[in-house]
Amino acid sequence: MKLSRGHIAIIVILAVIILDQAAKIWVKTHFYLGESYDITSWFKIHFIENNGMAFGWELGSKLMLTLFRLLLTALIIVYMYKLCKRKEVKTGYVVCLALITAGAIGNIIDCAFYGLIFNNPTPPEIATLFPDGGGYGTILHGRVVDMLYFPLVSWYWPEWMPWIGGDYFEFFQPVFNIADAAISVGIITLLIFYRKSLTSNREPQNA
Repeated sequence: MKLSRGHIAIIVILAVIILDQAAKIWVKTHFYLGESYDITSWFKIHFIENNGMAFGWELGSKLMLTLFRLLLTALIIVYMYKLCKRKEVKTGYVVCLALITAGAIGNIIDCAFYGLIFNNPTPPEIATLFPDGGGYGTILHGRVVDMLYFPLVSWYWPEWMPWIGGDYFEFFQPVFNIADAAISVGIITLLIFYRKSLTSNREPQNA
């Protein structure tokens, strides 16, 4: 039986959310804040938390950011629901939206509930899930868990270079999570393959 675009979107969303939350909960309950573990020289598990958007960026107050995420995610879900009813819409376009939606929901879960279900011990102590004394924050004020770190290459700029001479450079510096990766993949794929659908007034068409 062939899956509908709606069913595919649901599967993608659930798969990303489950993987994302499983990774975050495992890191929270096995690593202390700031702890790092080398998988290879260019891939590390590095546990950090942030109050902001993808890749640790911060914008505005915590509550306003969380509410903005909720509103934006709801709008995308409504838009995606309408698209799934149209036969001419590409499945890939819907999958991209599903990845973005799943990533947003994954980080919203952290913001909404992690302050309630985790404590905030001083390193090197490890956080406890559902601690007896309650969590470290209130609803909608949790912190997002990041752990994927890819310091692919690094070097010191030559001293003779203006402004940056002697400075240390590392690519890729941001620490992120599976939800961030899903959002990035969804957006980049949309921009590369479905740009016309995003910029035109027409509905996305089949190739």
